[in-house]
Amino acid sequence: MADNPRRQRPKNLNLVTIRLPLPALVSILHRLSGALLFLAIPLLLWLLQLSLASAESFVIVQNLMQHKLVKLICWLLAWAFLHHACAGIRHLLLDARWGMHRWFARFSSQAVLLVSAGLSLATGVWLW
Repeated sequence: MADNPRRQRPKNLNLVTIRLPLPALVSILHRLSGALLFLAIPLLLWLLQLSLASAESFVIVQNLMQHKLVKLICWLLAWAFLHHACAGIRHLLLDARWGMHRWFARFSSQAVLLVSAGLSLATGVWLW
């Protein structure tokens, strides 16, 4: 049993130093963006309800949306939505067994990051 090659492999349990491949990072970001969107639902619904309650409360929401921190949070939520949508399309294609090669996984991961970053940048320009 001592010459089993699996037992002699080095073990790296430090999660900070592990270098994940790009498709794994995109998948992790997909999960994080989904969780962020899920947790933001009550806040967004409250703001929607407040804006629809009366003309005065609509003005309050409008003034609140002019604050730089709120704009930054909206930009973060826009990134989460755009990244989650792009990565979701990628995952649907992979679930349909389209593009199961390693080169496609890398290419589609890069495409997801570039498209979501570009759309997020455009959203940031629009917000400010």
